[in-house]
Amino acid sequence: MKTSYLVILGLGLAFSTSCQNQKSETIIEAVETELSATDTVPGNYGADVDLTGVVSPSEMVFVVEKEGNFEGKISGEINEVCTKKGCWLTMDLPNGETMRVTFKDYEFFVPKNSQGYPVILEGIAVLTETDVETQRHYAEDGGMSKEDVEKITEPKREITFEATGVVIKGKA
Repeated sequence: MKTSYLVILGLGLAFSTSCQNQKSETIIEAVETELSATDTVPGNYGADVDLTGVVSPSEMVFVVEKEGNFEGKISGEINEVCTKKGCWLTMDLPNGETMRVTFKDYEFFVPKNSQGYPVILEGIAVLTETDVETQRHYAEDGGMSKEDVEKITEPKREITFEATGVVIKGKA
C-alpha cells in the first residue's frame, strides 16, 4: 500500500514539475520574442570599424564621380532597410540621390528597425548600372506596391556601396 502512495506521489510531482517547466518555457519564449522585437539597434555589424578617417558622403560622391570608385569610411543616416532580412539599407546623398548599401558576401545584416539611425560604413563605393530586375527585387523587398514595381523599366546609373563593416550609433 505504501508503494502505491509513493508511486502516486511521484507521478503527481512529475506531472506538477512538467507543467511548471512548460509554463516557464512559455514565459521565457514570450520574453525572448518581446526582446527580439525591441532589439537594441546601435552596435557593430560585420567587421570592426575604426572610427578615424571617416569622410562625409559629399566627399565620397566627389571621389566616385572623379575616379569611378571610393574605398574608405563614410557617415550618414539610414533612410530605409530591407524589410525581409535587413540585408541592405539606403542612405540619402547630398546630390539628391539615394545610395543602396549591401553587405560583403551577404555575411551580415542590420536590424530591420534601424531607419533614422546615424551610421558609419566601411567599404567600397562604385558607380554602377543597376538592371531592371535587380531594381524590382529591391523595390519588392522595400515593400513597394506591385503597380509601382512594374513601373521600373529602365536600368539606373547610381552609386552603390558594399560594406565590410557597419557601426550604427544611437539617436541623438
